[in-house]
Amino acid sequence: MAFANTNISDILATTIENRSRKIADNVTNNNAVLNRMSQRGKIKTFSGGHKILQELSFAENANAGWYSGYDILPVGVSDVISAAEYDIKQCAVPVIISGLEQLMNAGKEQMIDLMESRLSVAESTMANMITEGIYSDGTGANNKQITGLEAMVATDPAASPYGGIDGSQFTFWQNAVETGTLDATNIQGDWNSLWAQLVRGNDRPDLIMCDTTVWETYVASLQAGQRFSNTNSGDAGFTTVKYMDCDVVLDGGIYNGNFGTGAPTGTAFFLNTSYMHYRPHSARNMVSLSPNRRYSTNQDAEVQILAWAGNLTCSGRMFQGRYTGS
Repeated sequence: MAFANTNISDILATTIENRSRKIADNVTNNNAVLNRMSQRGKIKTFSGGHKILQELSFAENANAGWYSGYDILPVGVSDVISAAEYDIKQCAVPVIISGLEQLMNAGKEQMIDLMESRLSVAESTMANMITEGIYSDGTGANNKQITGLEAMVATDPAASPYGGIDGSQFTFWQNAVETGTLDATNIQGDWNSLWAQLVRGNDRPDLIMCDTTVWETYVASLQAGQRFSNTNSGDAGFTTVKYMDCDVVLDGGIYNGNFGTGAPTGTAFFLNTSYMHYRPHSARNMVSLSPNRRYSTNQDAEVQILAWAGNLTCSGRMFQGRYTGS
């Protein structure tokens, strides 16, 4: 008998395992924010715990000061390190094979080809889910979505706690906000005002993510002699223009058959990715959820699940800015 798919679960699970690194890389390269964090070494797995803790410095050392000769130097405890805490979020994409498909793809090579095509769809679906999550406020899907830029760089940073820290009580935990009239005459002046709030020495935004309307307005504001683009941003193919020395990236266009992305309409995020972190769990970073067989109880079908767990975190909210034009 030609049918030899008793180890279909092994083939499927092994294929996911072999592709997991590639899937994770493709998800990262699918989004300019994640791609930039990858360049800066801001993708770091965690191995466990109830929450994801992101250390941050919130004050200067109070013992610092000038002295002369035998002056007494203060050595009191100076509490300057704390941590923001983030929930572990999870997402999964099932890859399903029916009994009929197993019969029709009896040869091992045929089955692997089928797995590759199914996993390619699962991979792109996972990439889109995480991209949407990057822009979310974490409340989607009953608070199960990634706590993304909508929460990190909020329109009102004092409205609700982020990372377990109340911005209304701690001003160091408030992002900058600038609103303006969305037209080519005013946009650069508005951006200049926001930029000035986000620069501290060499610390400054390195990535500006725009929706379609803001991108079009900013490009229209540029003189022809000033405009230049870079299609090699992180070797990921993101076409950019510049503001100051910062990449301005369009995250609009076509998405899920519609124009626009998860980036809110009329919004540009001024991001300092040195203080942003993508934290997948080391045991759930685009891997098979279980190598064991998973059968439907009332169908002739078998499934493996491509799974991810983690969150987007921040260690310096005050270095992030948001422009809203109307």
